[in-house]
Amino acid sequence: MTTQNLKDLPLMIYADDEGRIYDHPNLRMAGLSGSRLSPIETEDLMIMPEFSKLFYIPACPPMGLDPETGQLKTVHKMDLGGYSIPCFAVASFLEPGFVRTHLPAADYRRKSFVLPSWAYGAVGFKEGRYWSAGFEVEYNERWDPRHYDDRDLGLAISNFRKKITTGPLVDHLTVCARENHCFAAKNLFLRRWEAPLPVSRKCNADCLGCLSLQPGASFEASHDRICFTPSMGEIVDLAVAHLTCAPKAIVSFGQGCEGEPLTEYGLIAESITEIRKQTQKGTINLNTNGSFPDRIEKIAKSGLDSIRISLNSARRDFYRAYYRPKGYGFNDVVDAIGLSRQLGLYTMLNYLVFPGVSDQQEEMDALEALISKTGVNFLHLKNLCIDPEFYAAKMPATDAVGIGMRKMAEHLNESFPDLDLGYFNQPVR
Repeated sequence: MTTQNLKDLPLMIYADDEGRIYDHPNLRMAGLSGSRLSPIETEDLMIMPEFSKLFYIPACPPMGLDPETGQLKTVHKMDLGGYSIPCFAVASFLEPGFVRTHLPAADYRRKSFVLPSWAYGAVGFKEGRYWSAGFEVEYNERWDPRHYDDRDLGLAISNFRKKITTGPLVDHLTVCARENHCFAAKNLFLRRWEAPLPVSRKCNADCLGCLSLQPGASFEASHDRICFTPSMGEIVDLAVAHLTCAPKAIVSFGQGCEGEPLTEYGLIAESITEIRKQTQKGTINLNTNGSFPDRIEKIAKSGLDSIRISLNSARRDFYRAYYRPKGYGFNDVVDAIGLSRQLGLYTMLNYLVFPGVSDQQEEMDALEALISKTGVNFLHLKNLCIDPEFYAAKMPATDAVGIGMRKMAEHLNESFPDLDLGYFNQPVR
């Protein structure tokens, strides 16, 4: 970047050890792609969306750019009117629908712990506002945070419990809505849009960034995994009630608070069969890792409408490094994607993106080959929630450099004009 372009960047921000945030008087915002410094272009910047969050990263001093020299500098301490404070990097967590383009520029060498599972992004301060490195991939009215005011939730839960026969699954989802602030769980009680149907206590993968189970890890899982198997009766009652009355209704198996739903494929297939005997309304969706194509076929034939299969990479080695699959392989996932389309399901890829990995040319080539082979309908560009340093260290070593997340998305749009890029599950009925 030129000196003038550097001067136009937002200021670097930092936090003290109590989380108070300051803007640096001179250094400019920097961003990383993987573990490399990556220039932040004007097109990569946006005013931080209103319902995004800010985090500070303990033990990790921030790095900023000197606008006169372009040199990257690490700031360990700042003098504030005669007293010195330690400095820690600050990250943004973008609200749903936005894709980060850069990771926060921080020195992670003194960090001896793994950060909680959030999607950490680069952020700076300019003209009285926070600026994030990212872009909007989809605005969806139904997932606008303004519609999820907890002041509406208590009465909705109370009314729901008066009208619907309750059981362990409703109790579990009440905790999800109230304590974990799960938007989908809130939708169940607010009788609208997409609602969850978690069923599985078990998983056949050991994902680095699992949201519901981190045994022996140095950070806490962000969700409590379901600890029981719901009855088919309760699953059917909840699904039918939601599908028959909610606008743009979706019920989804496969949630952040459970393992892999294909481990309960028999229960899911039987439940869907009974649901469809009672109503043809709404969309029944399955979020899955796609590990068992034969099980997907059985579920599809019971009346499933759509499927979302997750992967962090279209390259086998990168996929295995993150998912650490047990009893299945990457080829099974590819077969499951293609089979889902053949079975007539609306087929989505939940593509967990990470700057510096997802935008490598080798990754883009592999993803394009996968899309061409399977003919998927929709590609989610979902920020991968994980400690940036932890993830980069676990991925296969490579000298490849990312071209930029925004450019990656633009290239996909050009290469596949019929493929929808977005962030949220779509109703298909």
